[in-house]
Amino acid sequence: MEKALPDALQLMSSNLRAGLTPERALLLAARPEFGPLSDEINRAGKEVALGKDMDEALLEIAKRVHSTRIEKTIALIVSGLRSGGELASLLDNTAHNLRDQDFVDQKIRSSVRMYVIFIFAAVGFGAPMLYGMSSFLVEVLTNILGNIEIPTTTTFAMPINLSQVSIGPDFVMRYVIIALIATSVLGSMVLGLINKGEERQGLKYIPLLVFMTLVVFFIVRWMISGLLAGLFSF
Repeated sequence: MEKALPDALQLMSSNLRAGLTPERALLLAARPEFGPLSDEINRAGKEVALGKDMDEALLEIAKRVHSTRIEKTIALIVSGLRSGGELASLLDNTAHNLRDQDFVDQKIRSSVRMYVIFIFAAVGFGAPMLYGMSSFLVEVLTNILGNIEIPTTTTFAMPINLSQVSIGPDFVMRYVIIALIATSVLGSMVLGLINKGEERQGLKYIPLLVFMTLVVFFIVRWMISGLLAGLFSF
């Protein structure tokens, strides 16, 4: 109904410029292609024909539709009717402003969609891939440094000091899994905030993101291990 409203207002304006009364112009603005809006206009036109004031009939439309945009538009039209201004110009300008607002809304939705895709890709694919590669690198370094033997007696001072590695692969795996789950939860809340304006609206994305991040993480580790395990003698 909001999409069909500018066309209905412009058609009503054309009827007024053709010399019709506002009541008749309203009734003739009901076209089948306007869908539910046409039914509401027909109902308002019949109520006006039965003796109800036109402004009251229009306000009844706003109450039945429950649309903020339609309610504000009808309030503006009713104000023009009561003030006795040039209704045709008012309807034309309102229709033009509604189309501009719809264009702005489309741009905002496309921008929000890009943010959602970026966050979803970063949380669902980027983070587990990086964690998969870094956890494998930690495992490689742990094994390499653990196999290095430094002589106890040397004739010169070494520039570095090698000691036993206290962080094992099991600790790294636990840390990565906890970090991925936390990232998925926070990312889901950010998605809910961007999409609906409330963090709790993103709670429904948590199971999907947690499952996706863990699957991608283990797949990346399996692929890297298959490619480089022979190189590092794993």
